[in-house]
Amino acid sequence: MNHLRLLRYVDEVARIGSIRQAAERLHVAPSAVNRRIQDIEEELGTPLFERLPRGMRLTAAGELFVRYVRDRGAELERVRSEIEELQGLRRGRVRLVASQALAPRFLPAAIAAFRETHPLVAFDARIGDHVQAAEALRSLDTDLALVFNLPAESDIQRLDVAGQRLMAMMHAEHPLAGRSALRLRDCADYPLVLPNRDIGGRQLLERFLSRSSIRFQPMVESNSFEFLLGCLADRQSITFQMAIGTDLATPDLVARAIEDRAFPQGELVLGCLRGRQLPVIAYAFAEFLRERLTALGADG
Repeated sequence: MNHLRLLRYVDEVARIGSIRQAAERLHVAPSAVNRRIQDIEEELGTPLFERLPRGMRLTAAGELFVRYVRDRGAELERVRSEIEELQGLRRGRVRLVASQALAPRFLPAAIAAFRETHPLVAFDARIGDHVQAAEALRSLDTDLALVFNLPAESDIQRLDVAGQRLMAMMHAEHPLAGRSALRLRDCADYPLVLPNRDIGGRQLLERFLSRSSIRFQPMVESNSFEFLLGCLADRQSITFQMAIGTDLATPDLVARAIEDRAFPQGELVLGCLRGRQLPVIAYAFAEFLRERLTALGADG
């Protein structure tokens, strides 16, 4: 915007009628103002001001030029206002598909924190797995995906990835609740209530168990984490959940780390459709989520 600032020199002299007084208001040297006016006059090939003994007066050409400068200034203010609107992100809608593990605490907390500074932003949050998220991105039904194990495909851009451990969850009065960490072989002796095979945590389990002699025989399978957690009320059953979904703020349930060697980590992926220019508000929320994921990794 430096050229617009220099054009303002002409406008100030026209308003005040004095190079010295205009320079004082602009906080620059009078010689700088005079030199800039002379440069413009030379470029235009005509004087903009009549140099009078007691000041400066616009010529006809100068009046046309000052009108141009003021029109551009008004246009700049309009554009600046629109840019500030975008930067302030006072309104808009973010569409997001997220994994179930994020639904109880992480995602509501992230949205609430974002809306503290962007109170008029609305959210359309859907819960789904990585397959549903990829389909929604491709069909333009969503702006962002924050799901586990979103694959790195040619049309899907992974904006950020955070590693996540799988945790065993049980009632606080479960016989294994007193341990700080568990082996999967210990869990096999108790009733297992497991998420469906299309859920990221279950896929981690299956990947490990396929190379192990341990065999799981689930008593219950479901695509609802809320239902699975309800099954833990018998104080005997065990389920599994990604670490980010175990912060439930309830004393009745506890989460214990799995200490089997080489047990795989899950990938929590923030993604979008490659090549698509995100709405400004969605891009801003994506950057906000990246900061939260970085902090999540640091805490882990």
